[in-house]
Amino acid sequence: MRIVLIEGDGIGPEVTTATCEVIAAAGVTIDWVRADAGLGAAEKHGEPLPEITLDLIRKHRVALKGPCTTPVGKGFRSINVRLRKGLDLFASVRPVKTLPGVKTPYDNVDLIVVRENTEGLYAGLEHQVVPGVIESLRIITRPACERIVRYAFELARTGGRHRVTFCHKADVMRLSDGLFLECAREVADEFPFIQFEEKPIDNICLDLALDPTQYDVLVMENLFGDVISDLCAGLVGGLGVVPGANFGSRYAVFEAVHGSAPDIAGKGLANPIALIRSAAMMLDHVGERAAAARIEKAVHATLQAGIGLTRDLGGSGNMASLTAELVRHLGA
Repeated sequence: MRIVLIEGDGIGPEVTTATCEVIAAAGVTIDWVRADAGLGAAEKHGEPLPEITLDLIRKHRVALKGPCTTPVGKGFRSINVRLRKGLDLFASVRPVKTLPGVKTPYDNVDLIVVRENTEGLYAGLEHQVVPGVIESLRIITRPACERIVRYAFELARTGGRHRVTFCHKADVMRLSDGLFLECAREVADEFPFIQFEEKPIDNICLDLALDPTQYDVLVMENLFGDVISDLCAGLVGGLGVVPGANFGSRYAVFEAVHGSAPDIAGKGLANPIALIRSAAMMLDHVGERAAAARIEKAVHATLQAGIGLTRDLGGSGNMASLTAELVRHLGA
């Protein structure tokens, strides 16, 4: 089995190495096809996401990606945005579930954030009207609205979930979110056996702070999804423990959802669990479901035991000790 591997920047090479070790320990043999993206790719190829990388993903269909650096307010456009647009990875899927051994204010959180990945303000369509005035375009189209809501309902159906909540701000953005809400209602009518509700995004945020256990599958537009998915990660321990994936009709990219953390790069202090759990999602996607389940079980056992954990998880260990514990639990 050949899968594209993008190490990324900062701690990316370290967490991808740990992830590959855990996958091998789970008994899965992968012929990794290495591809470049990020600052290193910009230096090597003259651009942070070279076309050859996109072509490799198009050829092999599946990729695992470490974190990539995007300069704030300057430099090149977000690699993640370009990757999603270039491969039409229209659905971002972020499972958020309470983990054993990770202290949080909430128990029994178990929800999935489904985010439209290609449109809205987050698509980055903006220009300068006159000096000092910038205009950003929020594009919403019926086909994109329908397919992301249908994806959320299909995900709920196949995953045994019972309710889909559509998040919007149609009371203010009457045309754009109004169209999205209209599409959501029409698609929901195709799934009468799954509960459907619609709520303003600000109400969703309040509810998540008060009681996140009331939600099952949340579906929303791009920018709302970027904010809500990170908020939900904070409910269960942060970006260091939450997996993420981006799906299109032909391709899938599984990625660490945290940043490249250049301040600790090369020090062996990084926590690889987010990428390891994303890799478990990848294995499930390609049919290695037993191995994916074993990795998830090993993550839970390692967190529960509390041995060898990195500092962000409350331990005094490092990446090597955490990876060793994960491998040990895989063999248990």
